Amino acid sequence: MKHADVAVIGAGIAGLAIAYQMAKQGKQVVIFERNSRALGASIRNFGLIWPIGQQAGVHYQRAMASRRIWKEMAAATGLQCQETGSLHLAYAPDELAVLEEFTQAAPANGYDCTLLTAAQVAARSEAVKTTGLLGAMYSPTEMTVNPREASAAIAAHLQGKYGVTIRFSTAVNSISMPYIETVSEQWKADQVFVCSGADFETLYPREFAQTAIIKCKLQMMRTAPQPDKWALGPALCAGLTLLHYAAFNTCSTLPALKQRMQASMPEYLQWGVHVLVSQNGEGELTLGDSHEYGPDFPPFDKEFINQLILDYMHTFLQAPDLSIDERWHGIYPKLTNGHTNLQLEPEKNVMIINGFGGAGMTLAFGLTEEIAGRL
Repeated sequence: MKHADVAVIGAGIAGLAIAYQMAKQGKQVVIFERNSRALGASIRNFGLIWPIGQQAGVHYQRAMASRRIWKEMAAATGLQCQETGSLHLAYAPDELAVLEEFTQAAPANGYDCTLLTAAQVAARSEAVKTTGLLGAMYSPTEMTVNPREASAAIAAHLQGKYGVTIRFSTAVNSISMPYIETVSEQWKADQVFVCSGADFETLYPREFAQTAIIKCKLQMMRTAPQPDKWALGPALCAGLTLLHYAAFNTCSTLPALKQRMQASMPEYLQWGVHVLVSQNGEGELTLGDSHEYGPDFPPFDKEFINQLILDYMHTFLQAPDLSIDERWHGIYPKLTNGHTNLQLEPEKNVMIINGFGGAGMTLAFGLTEEIAGRL
């Protein structure tokens, strides 16, 4: 029998984040990952750390803590971590009205953002189509990492610097504290963290069934690398994104925008489409995404959803090469009660950490720092 102070189930961002916090405290940590590497939502996203979309107060502060820790990780591992900031673009008066209201209240709510004219946007980013542009909100807090490299780089760092044991290609079959069973080993652990992402069925299924949690499928795409080191600059989004993120829900001008979009773009709201554009260190643009909810999903992606994303993207983005190299989907857990994380203790010394609702890259490091501080 092997022993660890802390066992973590899942080597996605949430699992790596809590392993990092525990290892920093001097704990002996083992991570179990059922696949040969992280393959879930932690690698199937924009790579964006997106504080500006989080609710004012605890959620925004948590996102900013995550931002700080991502910078620590980048310095320690050489991982791409670009402080790009973001631009929310407005091409209609009701979109601009929301941005004006949000930026006016921003200092009191703790946000750092500025309203720009169309000319100021053009000076900041050559990727923005300025025809019909009324203005934009710039936020400096957003960062871009490469999600396909991040999990592996962090895992290697935890192994090399902190002596964390990682069992890849090793599913945990059962937990009966203090014992953990895999197909080939039995471990004894003082504390267990279950960070299983969209897999609700394997461990503690009864506890998950009693929570307000559901699965979300998203569709995304990636372009070829842009030629001649062309740079996107700030991550880009437009009016649809104002309906997606909770930060804007307090704006009294938001209902009018939503009403117009429901009337003029019903299919976008039906499929939860809003469009973000980020760029990784290889120069590729990541585009997306959509949101379908349910207990499970057919394996077949919907090409008309990809086309909705591309059609909207073309209303605000101009880039040298928009040919699509890759298309994929991801599945992540989301809470239906409005909360941004799930913390359950199904038995003594076991904690489930889940339910980031697509914001794990933005919130996981901050949340796990809080959890570690309480233990």
